[in-house]
Amino acid sequence: MSVFIHLLLGVTGVAALYFGAEFLVKGGVSIARRAGISPLVIGLTLVAFATSAPELVVSVNAALKGNADISLGNVVGSNICNIALILGLSAAITPLTVQKQLFRRDTWIMLGSALALTCFYFMADGGVNRLQGGVFFIGFAGYTLWSIVSSRKENREEESRDDEKLLPTCAAWLLAGAGLGVLVVGAECFLKSSVFFARLFKLSDAVIGLTIVAVGTSLPELATSVVAAFKGESDIAIGNVVGSNIFNILGILGIAPLISPIKGATLDPVDLAVMIGASIVLPVMMRTKWKISRMEGCILLLLYTGYTAYLLVGHV
Repeated sequence: MSVFIHLLLGVTGVAALYFGAEFLVKGGVSIARRAGISPLVIGLTLVAFATSAPELVVSVNAALKGNADISLGNVVGSNICNIALILGLSAAITPLTVQKQLFRRDTWIMLGSALALTCFYFMADGGVNRLQGGVFFIGFAGYTLWSIVSSRKENREEESRDDEKLLPTCAAWLLAGAGLGVLVVGAECFLKSSVFFARLFKLSDAVIGLTIVAVGTSLPELATSVVAAFKGESDIAIGNVVGSNIFNILGILGIAPLISPIKGATLDPVDLAVMIGASIVLPVMMRTKWKISRMEGCILLLLYTGYTAYLLVGHV
């Protein structure tokens, strides 16, 4: 009976993720255009931070319970999943057009954050202490403010594109809020179902954090980016992933250690290397004709499949 209930939870979660993403993308695009903020920046900030809410909850709870493997593995695994699985799948569906602004600024902040986390991890003997968390949090606040202010200055000319098709401001916020709520509920249902089945197969905490929990908490990003790709909103699809990766490190690992220092994690250096490698491969792909092609999307999916196979074979 327990197996049936958790299977039903998983199916319910997938349905909620689809509809939640549909609402969040539609509301987010209307908010961006009515506020004179580009959809790219909405993807990098509002949508990215909102869809990263499950990662924040999981990592803070794990840090409070002293489970550093789940707390850090969730962030590292989610960042790998966001690039290799989510952008890979989105690009495989339809080629994604890259804005030069995203390439020149945000992708390098994402890579710098990944390198900083790796340095802090070894400096803190397998974790992130309060001082390091404070550095991350200051970086997160500065990045968010800079993104919004610079966007309003750079995108005045785009304010009126298809205004007649946009939702009223209040309705857009309500729809985006409802979408986020449904996404979080869907992710929670799917996550509970996935962890239950992972325990049945006796997977370790590190592997569960890097795979099941990471993918489960990244489902809002997956649903949002895939729906955005189908709708031709490349800015939302790519910005959501890059912004989520920045938030996962600077935001989540800025907040969680301030509440309870993360220490004693046993992540394999290979996991951190894959996260950095993915963060390097992405801007290389973005620079080729300013598009992430279907072929490049398939390459990213193969990379994620290979990494997951490595985890399951070597760490079960």
